Amino acid sequence: MSESETLSAPPVLSTPAEPIFEDPTPTVVEPVDPLPPRTDDELHTVYEIRRTAREIKQGGWKRIGLQFPDPMLRDAGWVVEALSRALAQEIPSSSPQGAEGSGSAPERIYVLADTSYSACCVDEIAAEHADAQVVVHYGRACLSPTSRLPVIYVFTQQALDLDAAAAALESQFPDPDAAKVVLMADITYQDHVEPLASRLRAKGYRHILRTAVVHNPAGVIPNRRLAGAESESESDGYSLFHISTPPSALLLALHSRFASLHVLPAPPPPSPPPPGAPSPRIQVQDPTAATAALLRRRFARVLTLASAGVVGILVNTLSVANYLSTVDLLRRRIADAGKKSYTVVVGKLNPAKLANFAEIDGWVVVGCWESGLVEDDAGFYRPVVTPFELEVALRPESERVWGPEWWGGMEKLEQQLQDANQEENGDGAKEENQSEGGQGEELGAEDGDGVDGEEEESAPPAFDLRTGKLISHSRPMRVVVDGRAKKQAGSRSQGDADASSSSSSGRESSALVKTAAAGELATINGVVSPGAEFLRSKRTWQGLGTDFDHGDERSRSAVVEEGRSGVARGYTVGEDSTRT
Repeated sequence: MSESETLSAPPVLSTPAEPIFEDPTPTVVEPVDPLPPRTDDELHTVYEIRRTAREIKQGGWKRIGLQFPDPMLRDAGWVVEALSRALAQEIPSSSPQGAEGSGSAPERIYVLADTSYSACCVDEIAAEHADAQVVVHYGRACLSPTSRLPVIYVFTQQALDLDAAAAALESQFPDPDAAKVVLMADITYQDHVEPLASRLRAKGYRHILRTAVVHNPAGVIPNRRLAGAESESESDGYSLFHISTPPSALLLALHSRFASLHVLPAPPPPSPPPPGAPSPRIQVQDPTAATAALLRRRFARVLTLASAGVVGILVNTLSVANYLSTVDLLRRRIADAGKKSYTVVVGKLNPAKLANFAEIDGWVVVGCWESGLVEDDAGFYRPVVTPFELEVALRPESERVWGPEWWGGMEKLEQQLQDANQEENGDGAKEENQSEGGQGEELGAEDGDGVDGEEEESAPPAFDLRTGKLISHSRPMRVVVDGRAKKQAGSRSQGDADASSSSSSGRESSALVKTAAAGELATINGVVSPGAEFLRSKRTWQGLGTDFDHGDERSRSAVVEEGRSGVARGYTVGEDSTRT
């Protein structure tokens, strides 16, 4: 290009001066340790080296993956060396039948330094890259059931000042006779629940219930049960006292199950007070008001999804058992509501990733009960909800009731999935009976253009209750095309029967319908496709060279010249063998 033909302005495809999105990489904040470096004996206790080595020997595993959260990676090297020494000293037990790698070969230990999804979930994907036979998970865990590998959980015990914790509870419940409290702690402080309960009972608190850890994320209290209680209903009318700040998903789940919530923030480890000085007092937090406000904001997200036409199913785990069946169930639920769904797997979530899918009106997360809740202030372009919230959004307006129950993950969908499978089996048997004796009546019933079409055309319009505006594409898979109502993809409609008969007769069917005329919508197999319509009408970028007039002589293609080739340590330019 000559100097006279120099562009007067930069092309629209150039990098903007200001970044559109902030760097999605989170800033790593080094943990501040108020204590001097811990001794080997303390680290042996925190990371439970002996117990871990014993369970590995009992399982007969030879390839072990260690999964650490980011704050604990500084101890990873020490844990590997200590665990290797403990495995060498541990007497091997008889390997279970079928265990691979049994024999005298030494164990190989791998550190999984970066998780694919949430740190609370077991990263089976990274473990399988190392061909690990077992995963040792350190730190907080959601305890969701895994699908492929066995897991050894090491919760890493944290120190707690029992006197300070007891004083904090007494400040909230000064009357021992009237106090009815359930003691619960973060999983890293769980070992202190029983000693604290015993200390409070000694002070006259008779109505104290403690919790024990169980692997049941779908329980009344996720991953907990009331120790010594015959049923969970015994906690009616009780208040919850939680040691360490719980995640927001747990607070929302517990909000309606207890009379009040009291949170003791992560307390400092015990230190010897000066002689005669009382134990330090810790300010107890009351998250009830903040949790109720968060529930109201979550319902606003539900109303947004109720008027959405395209819903994205966001897979936030590949390790939790039954995640594939959950995705299938959500697809059916969304299709039954007349909406379109797309399934996306992106790894760790950030706003920049999801903003690439502008045609999607809202997202539902398929993950564990803790990672399924995406905070409102995360800056996402579209609302992100949980499977429970999506179920509420898909209900008709007359049945959409925001009740007291809330749950974050996909665990409670298992029972619904079993019911759906039983219903499908029943429908399959019914269809088989009809195919034997009444096939003509079945086809006649499904052919009803007038009945189905009138029902679809007389459906009430969908309004966005937040904006008060009419939403014309809230049910894109039931848009009337060519004068008749098309059902959602996958349903047994007459259009599907026509398509199958035409394919069986050897005729080719066109997947895309030309939509050159104004006002027409892009369709696939006769059904309106929101994705195709978005690409046709709203995707404006046409590729390289859009800054020039295609009719201009300067816009003609130039001769293609060979550029640099080779590897990073030395490139070759064209036919010249001289490396650059």
